[in-house]
Amino acid sequence: MEFIPSTSTLLAFTAACILLAATPGPDMTLSISRALRDGKLAGLAVIAGTNVGLVVHTCLVAFGVSALIVASPLAFTILKTGGAGYLAWLAFQAIRKGSDFVVADLSAPRENLAAAALNGFWVNLLNPKIIIFFMTFLPQFVDAGDPHVTGKLLFLGLMFIVVSLPIVIGIVLIADKLSAWLLANKKVLRGIDYSFAGVFSIFAVKILMTQSR
Repeated sequence: MEFIPSTSTLLAFTAACILLAATPGPDMTLSISRALRDGKLAGLAVIAGTNVGLVVHTCLVAFGVSALIVASPLAFTILKTGGAGYLAWLAFQAIRKGSDFVVADLSAPRENLAAAALNGFWVNLLNPKIIIFFMTFLPQFVDAGDPHVTGKLLFLGLMFIVVSLPIVIGIVLIADKLSAWLLANKKVLRGIDYSFAGVFSIFAVKILMTQSR
């Protein structure tokens, strides 16, 4: 089919996806923290939310909207300020609530899972570094003169999600396995709370320092 890249391109893209999926970022940090505190379902809900965000970013890149956002200083400033502010709020929540929110019941109420998914969605969507990343990463695997470039960009964006999904799910499941041990070691868990708060704060600063070009 016209929208599927060549085999060599797919192999190179798959290798890049695997490396990128294993690279720590705000999405991974949030999914691990939710898995440790609220169980694997909450961590998987975050992953679902971040993947919806990736679908949005893929569509924006494929149809050229991301380029307009990055080209507009005002739009880019609003985007990165919102993203940094949201990460800073998550850091504050990690310190303020922290281990008090650790629960062993994996059958979390629907609204809790929805909230986790929404957190993942907004952390992903409000991260301008992801917009820039997708704008520079996906186009490397297509020819700008290809009449099917839009379809191929959409295909690659969805393929990125499919390839990275087993990796991020595996990380969440490992974090969930550690939750029982952490429940018995509250000091360690509290240290993780502060660690996650620090990581979120660092990512917030990095987002604020991100330049559109």
